[in-house]
Amino acid sequence: MKYDIGIIGGGPAGYNAGERAAAGGLKTVLFEKKEVGGVCLNEGCIPSKTLLYSAKLLDNAKGSAKYGISVEGSPTFDLDKIIARKNKTVKKLTMGVKMKLTSVGATIIDSEASILGEEDGNIILSANGERYEVKYLLLCAGSETVIPPIKGLSDVDFWTSSEALDNKTVPKSLAIIGGGVIGMEFASFFNSIGVKVSVIEMMPEILGVMDKESSAMLRADYAKKGVSFYLEAKVTEVNDHQVIIEKGGKTQQIEAEKILVSVGRKPVINTIGADKLNLELQGRGVKVNEYMQTSHPNVYAAGDITGVSMLAHTAIREGDVAINHIIGVDDRMSYDAIPGVVYTNPEMAGVGKTEEEMKAGGLNYSVMKLPMAYSGRFVAENEIGNGFCKLIVDESDYIVGCHIVGNPASELIVTAGIAIEKKFTVEDFKRIVFPHPTVGEIIHESLSI
Repeated sequence: MKYDIGIIGGGPAGYNAGERAAAGGLKTVLFEKKEVGGVCLNEGCIPSKTLLYSAKLLDNAKGSAKYGISVEGSPTFDLDKIIARKNKTVKKLTMGVKMKLTSVGATIIDSEASILGEEDGNIILSANGERYEVKYLLLCAGSETVIPPIKGLSDVDFWTSSEALDNKTVPKSLAIIGGGVIGMEFASFFNSIGVKVSVIEMMPEILGVMDKESSAMLRADYAKKGVSFYLEAKVTEVNDHQVIIEKGGKTQQIEAEKILVSVGRKPVINTIGADKLNLELQGRGVKVNEYMQTSHPNVYAAGDITGVSMLAHTAIREGDVAINHIIGVDDRMSYDAIPGVVYTNPEMAGVGKTEEEMKAGGLNYSVMKLPMAYSGRFVAENEIGNGFCKLIVDESDYIVGCHIVGNPASELIVTAGIAIEKKFTVEDFKRIVFPHPTVGEIIHESLSI
């Protein structure tokens, strides 16, 4: 069985690249050991956002009186139905992905694939006991949850994001180990359905490398909603009813009927046989150049396996770049304007440079910032909560960063991302006409500060 290209992994990087490769005339085979769609579609992005939307509707129902809308009795939820709707959504989308791939002639192999080596200029793969020869290979094997070596963790029935997404019971209390994006989104969901949530984070602030001012505002908002935060705290031990932490030289016990581990993910490399091709590594991932080529000229990598930007939308773009290079389309990967979004309520999003990055690099910059209340549409639709829009401008007046707290930040941030990618100055951006009234106008309004 000979193919022009073999793709290991059917997540966002793999299935989009597979469709593009087959449509571009390459005989394509894609290997996926679980379900096409990968972690994003089956255990991450889509199912979590489905749950979060149900939680947002519940929040809206609780606050409807502020908008002149009366709801008889207290709004309630049915977790079984929420999970069932999530599963229906995932099934519909995975079927759509498979249809797109097969419609352009790609072959899907429902099996784990491993690299055996090279013969006569081709790369040899093995799957389900069968042998495959490919001219080009694209590695999209993704990532897996990091499980930290915490005392007692192996003795308790803890959750990762996978188990939390399928849970049909409501615990009285939940301790989330890790205050990154995944941790905060689960904190948002379980807080909305009435669970006492605690978030434990080793760093001085939640949400890692995202804009610290934005992160602090989101944390303060959730603290008002009842979420407890333990920053600069190290988990030393867990048991079936509590998490024990060290903070400021003191030991504390945190109530936890359930524990969710969310400390990050790591690239999947060892199980696919990458060592058979002596691929060069960089950090935790496979090293690639601007064309997504590895140290082997016929082997490319895209998505979480590179360890560069472990986001689904980055993976899709990286896969595009890889296939374009193979079929001869001039293209290069840029990481200057990769949006990051936290789908809490309110949402938070950022793209480009943060103030912290500018300071660390010794770069001169200015900030243009406005409260979201400067947007008439935002005020009309948000009786509770505020937020802000912050633009980072370098010394040459180019837009280099944007950070937004407030709904719908996830939909607004791409506007600023385009300005950064296309190297707009403040004056260039001011000439863009924004529709009125929209929440997105806040970006345009911020340019005049």
